[in-house]
Amino acid sequence: MAELLWSLQDSQLVARFQRHCGLFPAPDEGPSENGAGPTDREARTPGLGHLPAAKGKGAGEPANGLRRLAAPQAYVEKYVVKNYFYYYLFRFSAALGQEVFYITFLPFTHWNIDPYLSRRLTIIWVPLIESLLYLPVTLPSSQLVMYIGQVTKEILKWPRPFSPPVVKLEKRVIAEYGMPSTHAMAATAISFTLLISSMDRYQYPFVLGLMMAVVFSTLVGLSRLYTGMHTVLDVLGGILITAILIVLTYPAWTLIDHLDSASPLLPVCVLVVPFLLCYNYPASDYYSPTRADTTTILAAGAGVTIGFWINHFFQLVSEPTESLPVIQNIPPLTTELLAVGLAKFTVGIVLILLVRQLVQKLSLQVLYSWFKVVTRNNEARRRLEIEVPYKFVTYTSVGICATTFVPMLHRFLGLL
Repeated sequence: MAELLWSLQDSQLVARFQRHCGLFPAPDEGPSENGAGPTDREARTPGLGHLPAAKGKGAGEPANGLRRLAAPQAYVEKYVVKNYFYYYLFRFSAALGQEVFYITFLPFTHWNIDPYLSRRLTIIWVPLIESLLYLPVTLPSSQLVMYIGQVTKEILKWPRPFSPPVVKLEKRVIAEYGMPSTHAMAATAISFTLLISSMDRYQYPFVLGLMMAVVFSTLVGLSRLYTGMHTVLDVLGGILITAILIVLTYPAWTLIDHLDSASPLLPVCVLVVPFLLCYNYPASDYYSPTRADTTTILAAGAGVTIGFWINHFFQLVSEPTESLPVIQNIPPLTTELLAVGLAKFTVGIVLILLVRQLVQKLSLQVLYSWFKVVTRNNEARRRLEIEVPYKFVTYTSVGICATTFVPMLHRFLGLL
């Protein structure tokens, strides 16, 4: 068994998959023309940047919780594509597991399809770890898959596939560790939660829904191999963790819905616990976007949960209801339905972007002033005491806006 697991973590297996799909490294010409990349030796050193931090006298940690070790430097890696069908298929599939998809798909589901389904997707997509560890009664609806995946990376510290032999097509997350693949976790969670939650609301062939869920999660998983970001073991580990979490939490989904709207203290719990988890996020050997991404996810989940609570407590807009009787036919997709859906989505996204920009700017100004930081210092955003608060405030506001104020605006404009 141990040999099988190690073989699934082999970078050569990822490289063979890339070659089979027509992706090859270009002839060795060193870093990109702009000279911003590392030396050839550094770029080819397996696991560079995943070495332990220096210890001993004088090896203390800075105030922001980051050790004094340089992060792996990403550079533009040249490659040759011999099969553009696989190239565009897997690049598109990779986008289905990224933030852009989720910040558009989840609001679209809430505004245009079914608030009940968006509620269930939020339960399983964003991290529930605080409910498992701290508040098993009051917080189970706001947070699960992503926090567990991100923290597991920092605990295991397994490197991503080595290059060479693997061709890496993405640069932003190259400084993160690999195990498990949070793309695979999120894709599995989204697709199968949507399948499970819609079975008792809409009548459709179950086999068709199952096939769509399998295809969606499989394409996202394979895209992580094609882009060179994960090993086979990373992807399988992410899928397995999500499957276990879904099985363990499924019996409590309905109870979670009721508990979230029952307690008047819910907003306090939802804000305090995720913020403390973000602020005490495991320290990394160097800066990576993992902490920032985790804060964004927890904050958005907290905002969405508070938004649902506001809807229920103040009876502002219609809230997600309990499971309805099976609908015999899914409403036909008409031109009018498409036009209204597009209008609701456009109005909602514009309002969300405005709120995000305004709150982000104000929160940064307050934090810069409080900590006496030069505004033009872009590195200041990475400091723990600035990064976590500004992102948490920003995306909590975005979550509340998406679930409360956008539907109210829709109603005011006559779009509901």
